[in-house]
Amino acid sequence: MAGPGPLGEALPPDLRASLAELELELSEGDITQKGYEKKKAKLLARYMPLTQVDPALPTETRIPAPMAAASRQQKQWPTNSRDECFCSDLHTEAVQAALAKYKERKVPIPSRRRSVLVHSSVETYTPPDTSSASEDEGSLRRPGQLTSTPLQNHSSVEPWLDRALQGSSTSSSTSSTSSHPGGTPATVPADPATHTRLDLHSAPPDVTTGLEHPHCERSQLASVRCVPRGYSGSILETAGGVPVSSRVSSKIQQLLNTLKRPKRPSLKEFFVDDFEELLEVQQPDPNQPQPEGSQTGMLTGEPATLGASWPPSLLAALQQWGTMQPKAPCLTAFDTAGKATYTLTYGKLWNRSLKLAYTLLTKLTSKNEPLLKPGDRVALVFPNSDPVMFMVAFYGCLLAELVPVPIEVPLTRKDAGSQQVGFLLGSCGVTLALTTDACQKGLPKAQTGEVATFKGWPPLVWLVIDGKHLAKPPKDWHPLTKDIGSGTAYIEYKTSKEGSTVGVTVSHASLLAQCSALTQACGYSEAETLTSVLDFKRDAGLWHAVLTSVLNRMRVLSIPYALMKVNPLSWVQKVCSYKAQAALVKSRDMHWSLLAQRGQRDLSLSSLRMLMVADGANPWSISSCDAFLNVFQARGLRPEVICPCASSAEALTVAMRRPPDLGGPPPRKAVLSMNGLSYGVIRVDTEEKLSVLTVQDVGQVMPGADLCVVKLEGAPYLCKTDEVGELCVSSSATGSTYYGLPGITKNVFETVPITAAGVPISNRPFTRTGLLGFIGPDGLIFVVGKLDGLMVVGVRRHNADDVVATALAVEPMKFVYRGRIAVFSVAVLHEDRIVLVAEQRPDASEEDSFQWMSRVLQAIDSIHQVGVYCLALVPANTLPKAPLGGIHISETKQRFLEGALHPCNVLMCPHTCVTNLPKPRQKQPEVGPASMIVGNLVSGKRIAQASGRELAQLEDSDQARKFLFLPDVLQWRAHTTPDHLLFLLLNAKGTVTSTATCIQLHKRAERVAAALTEKARLSVGDHVALVYPPGVDLIAAFYGCLYCGCVPVTVRPPHPQNLATTLPTVKMIVEVSKSSCVLTTQTIMRLLRSKEAAAAVDIRTWPTILDTDDMPRRKVASIFRPSTPDVLAYLDFSVSTTGILAGVKMSHAATSALCRSIKLQCELYPSRQIAICLDPYCGLGFALWCLCSVYSGHQSVLVPPLELESNVSLWLSAVSQYKARVTFCSYSVMEMCTKGLGTQTAVLRMKGVSLSCVRTCMVVAEERPRLALTQSFCKLFRDLGLPARSVSTTFGCRVNVAICLQGTAGPDPTTVYVDMRALRHDRVRLVERGSPHSLPLTESGKIWVSSPHNATGYYTVYGEEALHADHFSARLSFGDTQTIWARTGYLGFLRRTELTDASGERHDALYVVGALDETLELRGMRYHPVDIETSVTRAHRSIAECAVFTWTNLLVVVVELDGLEQEALDLVVLVTNVVLEEHHLVVGVVVVVDPGVIPINSRGEKQRMHLRDGFLADQLDPIYVAYNM
Repeated sequence: MAGPGPLGEALPPDLRASLAELELELSEGDITQKGYEKKKAKLLARYMPLTQVDPALPTETRIPAPMAAASRQQKQWPTNSRDECFCSDLHTEAVQAALAKYKERKVPIPSRRRSVLVHSSVETYTPPDTSSASEDEGSLRRPGQLTSTPLQNHSSVEPWLDRALQGSSTSSSTSSTSSHPGGTPATVPADPATHTRLDLHSAPPDVTTGLEHPHCERSQLASVRCVPRGYSGSILETAGGVPVSSRVSSKIQQLLNTLKRPKRPSLKEFFVDDFEELLEVQQPDPNQPQPEGSQTGMLTGEPATLGASWPPSLLAALQQWGTMQPKAPCLTAFDTAGKATYTLTYGKLWNRSLKLAYTLLTKLTSKNEPLLKPGDRVALVFPNSDPVMFMVAFYGCLLAELVPVPIEVPLTRKDAGSQQVGFLLGSCGVTLALTTDACQKGLPKAQTGEVATFKGWPPLVWLVIDGKHLAKPPKDWHPLTKDIGSGTAYIEYKTSKEGSTVGVTVSHASLLAQCSALTQACGYSEAETLTSVLDFKRDAGLWHAVLTSVLNRMRVLSIPYALMKVNPLSWVQKVCSYKAQAALVKSRDMHWSLLAQRGQRDLSLSSLRMLMVADGANPWSISSCDAFLNVFQARGLRPEVICPCASSAEALTVAMRRPPDLGGPPPRKAVLSMNGLSYGVIRVDTEEKLSVLTVQDVGQVMPGADLCVVKLEGAPYLCKTDEVGELCVSSSATGSTYYGLPGITKNVFETVPITAAGVPISNRPFTRTGLLGFIGPDGLIFVVGKLDGLMVVGVRRHNADDVVATALAVEPMKFVYRGRIAVFSVAVLHEDRIVLVAEQRPDASEEDSFQWMSRVLQAIDSIHQVGVYCLALVPANTLPKAPLGGIHISETKQRFLEGALHPCNVLMCPHTCVTNLPKPRQKQPEVGPASMIVGNLVSGKRIAQASGRELAQLEDSDQARKFLFLPDVLQWRAHTTPDHLLFLLLNAKGTVTSTATCIQLHKRAERVAAALTEKARLSVGDHVALVYPPGVDLIAAFYGCLYCGCVPVTVRPPHPQNLATTLPTVKMIVEVSKSSCVLTTQTIMRLLRSKEAAAAVDIRTWPTILDTDDMPRRKVASIFRPSTPDVLAYLDFSVSTTGILAGVKMSHAATSALCRSIKLQCELYPSRQIAICLDPYCGLGFALWCLCSVYSGHQSVLVPPLELESNVSLWLSAVSQYKARVTFCSYSVMEMCTKGLGTQTAVLRMKGVSLSCVRTCMVVAEERPRLALTQSFCKLFRDLGLPARSVSTTFGCRVNVAICLQGTAGPDPTTVYVDMRALRHDRVRLVERGSPHSLPLTESGKIWVSSPHNATGYYTVYGEEALHADHFSARLSFGDTQTIWARTGYLGFLRRTELTDASGERHDALYVVGALDETLELRGMRYHPVDIETSVTRAHRSIAECAVFTWTNLLVVVVELDGLEQEALDLVVLVTNVVLEEHHLVVGVVVVVDPGVIPINSRGEKQRMHLRDGFLADQLDPIYVAYNM
C-alpha cells in the first residue's frame, strides 16, 4: 500500500478520523461499496485540488495516508473482534510461499443459473484457471524425517527457549509466525485440454477407490435407448447416449483429473464376508513426534496476602466507601461522542443499591406473597452503553441476598443464541428481569404493548430500576454486609463450543478471593484510575471494573463498544487525559487504535503502569501487542507495562504477566512448530518447516493458586514438560459449579490430577480451565489454544484461530470481509471435519471468490497439513453476530448443519478429507446370488424356493382348455351373456363416457378385423401398433387384431403439447416392433401427420395409418384361431427405469395362464366390479385393462390416471360409488391422492365417499414396494373406512408381468427389517425395527414360480439370442438342474413365515429389493438408488424429489428444490453429509434443479438414465451444479 504522500499531510486530523471510520464501516460490512465511495467523495470534495490521485493505481492502493501508514504496520485492516489478532506479515509470507509451490490447475467451477435472485457476475460458465486443492500429497509432506528438539524438564528448558525466545516483548518484530519454505514440491501435470474428449470405450479411473476396474458394458435389452422426456433426439448419436462435447462432461472430466491421483495411498482391497463394514481407523504414524520430557509438577503461586485493613467482604467495602467517602468517583460512563455523560460516586452507588435492595425485597409481591426471597436468581438486562445502572443493579441484588444473572439485551425475537439463554434462565428459575427505562422501550413488544416473550424464555416480570421507580428504605432497615457466607454471589453465563449455554456459579468467598488476588497481582491501590474497554457484564470486565475496583475504591472509565466503533483511539485518549494507571483491553482494541493514531501529536501513555490484554491467551494476540508497542513506545509506553492475561469462565483469572516492580520475571516468546503442536508436542521450529506459531507467555499463576497441566483425553494424568495439555487451577478464587448440572460440574470443577503412578498430586480438587498450554521456564505459562476452538481431525489437533489466521493471509480484502470468518468442525462419519465460512463482498465475482476459496484450501493444506471439508461464502452481513461484534460461531454451525446458512458459494472437498471410509470390496467370481426368480441365499440352509398354487389342479381342465384363446372366450360370452356389461369408462367429472357389453365389444372387434384385412390388406402374423388414448376403443382394437390373426402392440399416444419428446418414442416402438399398420383415432392420425410432427420425426416413413372412428358395419369372414397355444398373441413394449426399451412376446398360452392366475388370486367372477386406475399400455396395467374382464367376466370401471390431474378424488369416488371390492392403482396415483387429498378427508366424507367396501387395493409396480407411501395412504384414508389390511403391493417385471399379487384369500403381507449394509454385499440380515441402518421391506405378495404365464422371450430388432437364452432359459447350476427358469433382473429374497397359505402349507414370502439394472456398483458394493434417494429426501424440507446415478464412477445426486433459489447451496452440504453418514459414499456432483425436472414414467418410476442423458447433454437448466473435489 502507498506510503504517506502529500495526501497524508494535506488532510486535517478530523477528516482523517472520518475517513478511517468510513473505511472501518466498509470493511465491517456496515455500509455498501457504493455508499462508501459516495461518502468518501463527499468528504474529500473540498480537498480535491490537494489530493490528486494517480488514476493508474489499482483502487486498493488509493487510500488516505493515515490508513496507508497503518497498513504498513499491519498488512490488512481487520475490523472485528476475532480477527484483529490474526494479522501477521510473516505468516502472510509463509502462506504466499506455500501457495507459490502450487502450479495453477483447472478445477471445475460450480455452474449457477443466472437469475434475478442470485447475485453473480459470471458472464460465461467455462471453467476458469483456478488453483486446485487436490494436489498430490508429495507437495505437502516434506521428504525425509524432520529433526526435532524435545523440550525437557524446567532446568534443561533454558537452552531451547533462549534460542527460540527472542528476548522480551521489546522486540520490534510485528510478527506472530515466521516461515521457512523448504523441500521440493511434487507437482502433477494436469492439462484438462488433453482430457476433454472422453474415450467412451476405455474404463475411466475409479476415483472413489483409487483403483482401475476392467470396463464392463451394461447389457442392453433390445439395445434401444429411449429418448428422454424433455430432451432432443440428437443425444442418441453417441455411444451409450453420452454426448462427448457437452460442457458438463468436460467439467466432470476436470473433476476426475483433480481426483485421478488419490491424495492418500489407496486402500488394499479385500472381501468383507461378514456384514460389519468397518470404518477405517487412522493408524498413528510411527514417525509422529512423541513427548520425551519428564513429568511436570504442580506450579504454586505466591501466597495470598490478605491485608488487615481490608474489609471482610465486598459489600462491607462498598458500605465503607459509600458512607465515609461518598464523593469519591466510582465509575464514569461515556457516550458515542466520547463525552463523559455521568460519573457515579461511591455515595450514589451505595444509596441507589440500598434503595433497589429494599424495593426488591419488600415492594414486589405476587398474590400477597413476596415475589422474591433470599437466594433467588434475577436476570440483569442492560445495554453495553449503561455501566452505571448495571453496577447499581448488581450491588442491589447482592445487598438483597439475591443472585444476579447478567445476560445480553435481546434485540430481536431471533437473536443468535437467545433460545439457549432462555433455557439458562428457565433452569435457574428466573422470574424477574431488571432493566432501564430506555432499554425496556427498545425491547421487542407484543401486540399488548408488553415486552414480547422470547423463544425458549420463561415468563418474566420486567422491573425498571431508574430512580423514580425505587422506594426509599426506612432508617432502621439495614442489609447484611459483614458475613460473606458460602452462598452463590452471582451466575455468569458461558456458551459452549456446541452452542449450549451454562451458568457458572461464583460464591461470595470466591468473589472476595478473586478480588484480593487481582488486587495483589495488579498492585491496585486506592483511588487509582482504570480504563476498561471490556464488556462489564462478564469475564475480566466484570472482575476488574465492577468488583475489584470497589474493593480498592478505584475510579473506572468505561468505554462502550459503540464509542470504539466510532473512535478506536478513544481508550488511549482517556488514559492520557485522566492519567489512568491501568487499562484493560483486548488485542482487538490495540489493533484498532493503531489505525487511527496517525496525526495525534499529544497522546501520552506514560501514566500507565499496567496495560492488561484480556485475551492474551489467544496465541495470535502477540502481533497486536508488538505492533502497539512499536507505535506507542515513542509516546511514553514502557515495554514492561503490557501484561497479557489468561482467564476462563470456570477458573476466572488463570494467569497474568506482572511488571518487574511487582516481582514478575522477564517476558518470553516461544517459536513452535505447528506440526508438533498438532500432535500435542512442543517442538522448537527447525529450518525445514513451512509454518510456525510464535506465542508469548501469559505470566505467572495467580496468588494463592496452584496450577498443573493434564492430558486432554482419558484420566487427568500430568503431562510431560514438552507436551501440550489442559491447564487446571486449584484456588479459592474459582467458580463453584455449573448451575443445576451436577454431572458435568464434577468433571470440570472437581478434577483430581494424578501422576503417572496414579497418585493424586493434591488433596484439593482442581478446576479445568479449557485452556491448552504448557509451563515454560521461570514458571511462566504459555497458552497455545482453547478447548472450545480445538478440532481433532484423525489423530491431530488443530486450532480454529490458527486456521482463521491462515485463511486471512490469502489476500482476503478483495473477496471477503476480514472480521467475518468462522471456522469450526462438524462430525461426519465419526470424525471431525473442518468447515470455513466467510462473508463475501457484494462486488466479488463468482470466479474470483472461487479462486480465493481454492487458494485458501491449498494454504491450509500446506501450513496445517489438513484438508478442509467445506468452504462456504455467504452474502455480506448474513452471519449471526455475537453481542460485541464478531461471529457467533455455534449459531453459524447450527445453521450450517440445519441447511439455513444460505451460502452464495460452496466448495466441498470430501474426496480429500474423508479417509476413514470402509475398505472397498473385491468381488469373488465364484460366490454370488443366482439372479433369477429363485434367489440363492449362500448362507441359508436350503435353496430358497417358493411355489404358488398349481393352476391345473384348481380349475376344471376342460374349461381351461376351452378358454385357452381369448378370442374364443369373447365369442362365448357374446353368445351366452350378450348384454352383460364388461367395461365402463369414466371422465374427470366421474360420468360414464363409454361402455361395452360382451356383444358390443365382439361386434366392434369384428369391424376392426374386417378393416385390417380389407383396407390395410394385412395377413396373419402381421404386427399392428394401437395408438389410442385409454378407453374402450383400445380394447376393441386389441380384440380386432386377435380376430384376424394380427399381433397387436399397444403404444401410448404422443402428447400434443410435447411432441418433440413424446413422438420419437412412439416412432421408435412402431419401427422396433416392425408394425405394418397403425390403428388410431382421427384426432391422433391428424397429429401424426401434422407439421409439428414433421419437425420431430420423419412422417413420410409411417406405415399405413387407419382410424377406427367411423368403421363400416362389416363382419369378418372367419375369426382366426391359432394352430397351437404357443402362437404369439401380443407384444408388450415398455421403457424400463434404466431407459431401455424392451418388448416381450406373449403367447396365447401365457396370456390365458396370466388371466387365470389373476382370476384365482383376486377371486374375480362375473358378479364382481373392480376399479382400475392404471395406464393400459404395458405390463399388469394392460392385462387388467384389456384381458382380465373378458376372461373372468367381471365388470371393470376404468379410470384413466390422466383424469386425476383435474380431479384428484375421481378414483376414490369411483371406488365408493361402484362399491368395488377390488381396485388397482399405481404409485403415482397413490401419491397424488396422498398429497392432493391429505386435508380433504372431511370434505370427501361429507360427500358420502366411503371406502369400507374395499377388500383389496393393489398397487401395481415393477419396483420395491414403497412402504412409507402405502402406510401414509392407509393412515390418511382410514377416516373414510379404508380397512388397514386392504392395501397391498404387486410385483411384476418384463419377464413375467405378475410374479406376485397379494390376494384376498392369502395371509396378510408381512414386513421385515433388513440391514442395509448387508444388502450392499448381496446378503440378507434381518434386524429389529429401529436398528441403525435398518431398512423396512414389505412382502410383495404370493409367488408363482412354475409359471405358465412367463413371456416367451424378448422381441428385438437385432435378434440378440444370447440375451434371450440368458434371461428366459436359465437353469440352476446345482440342485434341480432341469427346470427352466426366467431371470427377472430383480434382486430379492424369500423367507418362510409363520403364516399358512390357502393350501395349508407355511407361507413363503417374497421380498423385492430392487432392479439389478438400476443398482450402482461403487467401491465394489451394490447400492440401490432408492435407498440413497430416501436418505437424501429426508435431509432437508426443501428437497421435493431426488434421483441418483453414476457417471465415470462418480456418484451424481440430482435434487429438486421446492423453495427459494437462495436455499440451493444449503442442499449441497446436507446431501454430501447424509450420503457419507448413511451409505459411506462420497457424492461427486450435486445438481439442484426445479421441481418436475426428474422424469417419472406413468407407473410413477424415476427414469434415471434419461435424467443422466439430460444432465450430460446440459439440458436440465440446473439452478446450481456443485462439483465436490
